[in-house]
Amino acid sequence: MQLYGLRTCDTCRKALKALPGATLVDLREEGLPDALRDRALATFGARLVNTRSTTWRGLSEAERAAPPETLLASHPVLMKRPLIVDGDMMWLGWDKAVQAELAS
Repeated sequence: MQLYGLRTCDTCRKALKALPGATLVDLREEGLPDALRDRALATFGARLVNTRSTTWRGLSEAERAAPPETLLASHPVLMKRPLIVDGDMMWLGWDKAVQAELAS
């Protein structure tokens, strides 16, 4: 199981602690593989882009208008975190529903 997020993100650290078998892939250091980004976009659509992040607020209106694929390719930290991948299964975020599903 891999958890894509940021080492400094509190939510990612909580998820990592609750999922002892997971490995953290830091988006700042390693980025998001293109194939995984495309698969996640097909699964979650525009929800994959975190429009509440500091990075998003720093973008110009023209940059914000770009398609999600382009935004995430140039700014991987714009991805909503964490993205949890286990084989063919994917989860986005760390809300109660995701926690309950992964606890079972």
